[in-house]
Amino acid sequence: MLAYILRRILLIIPTLFAIILVNFVIIQAAPGGPVDQLIAELKGQAGGTLARVSGGGGELTQTATSANNTRGARGLDPEFIKQLQKLYGFDKPPAERFWLMIRNYLSFNFGTSFYQDQPVIKLIGEKLPVSISLGLWTTLLTYLVSIPLGIRKAVRDGSRFDVWTSAVVVVGYAIPGFLFAVLLIVLFAGGSYFSWFPLRGLTSDDWSSFGWPHRIVDYFWHITLPVLSLMIGSFAGLTMLTKNCFLEEINKQYVVTARAKGLSERRILYGHVFRNAMLLVIAGFPAAFVSILFTGALLVEVIFSLDGLGLLGFQAALGRDYPIMFATLYIYTLIGMLLKLISDITYMFVDPRIDFGTRGA
Repeated sequence: MLAYILRRILLIIPTLFAIILVNFVIIQAAPGGPVDQLIAELKGQAGGTLARVSGGGGELTQTATSANNTRGARGLDPEFIKQLQKLYGFDKPPAERFWLMIRNYLSFNFGTSFYQDQPVIKLIGEKLPVSISLGLWTTLLTYLVSIPLGIRKAVRDGSRFDVWTSAVVVVGYAIPGFLFAVLLIVLFAGGSYFSWFPLRGLTSDDWSSFGWPHRIVDYFWHITLPVLSLMIGSFAGLTMLTKNCFLEEINKQYVVTARAKGLSERRILYGHVFRNAMLLVIAGFPAAFVSILFTGALLVEVIFSLDGLGLLGFQAALGRDYPIMFATLYIYTLIGMLLKLISDITYMFVDPRIDFGTRGA
């Protein structure tokens, strides 16, 4: 088992390298880099999309075009264009910038944001707790609701309970999370009816002045509606997956044999069926967490004014802030692969018959 874990950890390194390389190459073909946007702003064509120009972090990406070929550079002094390229680090060849980026990333040195004039690691450190809070609580509550509900539906397959809960699940799956968020705001956050929950932020403005019990209550008060918004579409798929996994196991021969031996239904369900049926459910945990954390949470962060990592990456993509774009990609990939490794290790605790140590990585 330890050998398997070591192999998987070592495999993370080339995987990260390949993902960053592919995205680096793709970015080279993307028009409208930082230099182009700054030139357009200087010529009054960017509509104010750039907030400020700052040095540092420019080693990250975008082909360093020549002064004569830079998009939108006509009418500007070529020497001035070269200075802009040097400011963002685009005066170096792409290969040199890529290797410099990889070397820095090994020590989690992500450079400085092009437009926010702050170290990228500081920005990520400020935003990551918000996204982690949303992702963890949503995933945890989704599993706490979906697994018991799915087991109950499998045991009572075809009953009235199974039918009406399936209807609820289908409706929940059909409602987008951001639309449900708007509905919750209208109903419970002062939109038209009640003002039971705050509309924005993860904590109150004077949160630091509270005592710890008050801080905890305030935190959960703020996070309730965003988490419910993200859960609405997540629990549906997991519930049906749990039900189908248990139904498949319940109909197998070893369950019939266990019943013939006189074992109780509860012992059969939780002593034999559970560990086999839960393998697929556990396998889906990394994907569920990553999808909530990096995709589903974006619009919810915008609606509830939650300054998280998803919103930071989205804004960086719009503004071509490449240090933040590549840093968030690096963090996303690293978290995803570590969660996948954790899910594989969890297999062993659910079903001791699985031994990754005797298999290849």
